[in-house]
Amino acid sequence: MKHLKILCFQHVPFEGLDSIANWCDLHGHEVTYTRFFVQETIPPVTDFDWLIIMGGPMGVYDESEFPWLAREKAAIQTAIAHNKTVLGICLGAQLIADVLGAKVSRNPEKEIGWFNISLTEAGKQLPFFKDTSPVFEVFHWHGDTFELPTGAQHLAFSEACTNQAFLYQDRVLGLQFHFEVTDKGVRSMLEHGQEELISAPYIQEENDILSNTSSIPGNNQRMFRILDHLATL
Repeated sequence: MKHLKILCFQHVPFEGLDSIANWCDLHGHEVTYTRFFVQETIPPVTDFDWLIIMGGPMGVYDESEFPWLAREKAAIQTAIAHNKTVLGICLGAQLIADVLGAKVSRNPEKEIGWFNISLTEAGKQLPFFKDTSPVFEVFHWHGDTFELPTGAQHLAFSEACTNQAFLYQDRVLGLQFHFEVTDKGVRSMLEHGQEELISAPYIQEENDILSNTSSIPGNNQRMFRILDHLATL
């Protein structure tokens, strides 16, 4: 595996790379950050091979409150135009969809906790999903959703949210859910998102979320398989 320079866009301190950082350490890849909650300097597109865009409680439409969103979107668009590998998780996936011209809006239901996703026929054919069950449990924390960008493959859906994942031109991947999250990451998100844990059809109670973390190792392995695949492109 070649040495990679990976740039991470991080929006809040409590949503980081989690198990993706473990994969980077394992393979000796260089990781740099633009942490928009601290500083907003975005390096030129020639300085990195991959762009990974993490989640956050803001929306793609919140540019008046977070003016750096406009610059972030422009940087994502530039990275895609330069054929960089781009991975977006939760808000990151929504930002990619927005940049590619797809609509991002409120989902009919917020989805917070451990819920199943199902792979589409296209999803089942991808190398990193071929040896996995077509239905499995993942961690969610989102209130928005995206329409599929033109030309993107629809990879997964859930009961509450039709578009859970897409692949665009082989090397741009959007995941609405959190394969990367570790036990520490779940606890961090819960600590900072207590006000969202209301009674609703697809929002679990904190104790239920914390007592059902057995899916984390398998999902981290799925995250590793995705990263391994992208590293071969």
